[in-house]
Amino acid sequence: MTAFSAELLPELVALQAEADAATGDPTLLPPSEGRALAARRDGWWNRDLLEMARAEDLEIPADPELGTPAVTARLIVPETARPGLLVYVHGGGFAFGSPASHDRCARVLALETGLPALLPDYRLAPEHPFPAGLHDTIATLRAAPGLARAAGLAPGGTVVAGDSAGANLALAALLSEIADGRPVPAEAAALFYGVFDADFESPSYRAFRDGPGLTRDKMRRYWNWYLPDPEARATPLAAPARAAAPALAALPPVFLLAAGVDPLLSDTLVLAERLGVEPVVVPGVTHGFLQMSRDLPQARDALAAAAAFIRKTTQEPTTAGGNP
Repeated sequence: MTAFSAELLPELVALQAEADAATGDPTLLPPSEGRALAARRDGWWNRDLLEMARAEDLEIPADPELGTPAVTARLIVPETARPGLLVYVHGGGFAFGSPASHDRCARVLALETGLPALLPDYRLAPEHPFPAGLHDTIATLRAAPGLARAAGLAPGGTVVAGDSAGANLALAALLSEIADGRPVPAEAAALFYGVFDADFESPSYRAFRDGPGLTRDKMRRYWNWYLPDPEARATPLAAPARAAAPALAALPPVFLLAAGVDPLLSDTLVLAERLGVEPVVVPGVTHGFLQMSRDLPQARDALAAAAAFIRKTTQEPTTAGGNP
C-alpha cells in the first residue's frame, strides 16, 4: 500500500461528531483531567453492552520476578463459553483507558469466539512509564491459566489481543517471554491498529500528521509519557516492529488489522511485511474505530474477521449467525 486516502465513511464522521459533542476530546488534556473526561466518553461508546453469563473483577497477583504489584482484571464470560481464554489489552496511548473503556469490544470478541475474556487494568503512564504496563501485561499472561482454573473455566489455550498501545503491550509481552527463553504464553494474537514503532516520519505519519482523529503530535506526547528517552524507543520491547527476525518467527500466528486513515497505518504494514502476513486494512475509518461496534457495521465486521481468525487458529469451527 503506497498511497493513502483520507476519505472517511460518512457514518463514522457522524458518529465521531456526536461523541465529540457529548463528551469532548480527553486526549488533549493532562492525564488526570483527561482520564475523568475519558470515563464519560467510555460510557458513550459502551452503551447497550452485550449480555454475558458472568462479569466480575479478579486480581492478577503480584509477580516478584517482574516486580509488579497486584492489579485488577475484568473477566467476562459468554453464555456458551468454550475452553480457553482471551486476554484483551486495552488501548489508550499508554496513558488512558481501562477494562471499562473496551468492555463492549471485548464482549463482541468473547461472543464471536466463544472465549471468556480477561482485561487487565495495567498501570498507566506518565505516572508509571515503560516498562510498568508491559510488565503488568506479562504478569497477566503468566497468571492467566491459573486464574482461569480458579474461576471455574474450562482449561484451554490462551489467545492475546489488543488495540493501539494495548497491541504494543500484547506483542511486546510475547517477545519478552521469547527473549527470556520461556514458553510462548499464547497460541494466537489479534492486534488492532497497533503502536509498533516510534517512527514519526513514516508514510502514514506524514499523510495523517494532523488527523483526522489521532495526530502525530498526540502520539509524540504519548511516547513522551510512556518512554521519554527517544533512543530507548528503538528497543524491540518498546517498538516490536524492530524485533529480530528469529524472535518474530517464534511468535504464534498473528492477525493484524489497521484503520485506513491513521498515522499508525504504516506501523501495521511494516510489521505485516516482516511477519509475512496479509493485514486487514479497513478503508474510510480512523484510529479507534472498533469502539464504534454498537453503531458502525465496519467495526463489527472487523471484529468478526478477527474472531474468525481466532476460531480457525484455535481449531474452533465457525458457528452460524451474524454479528452481535
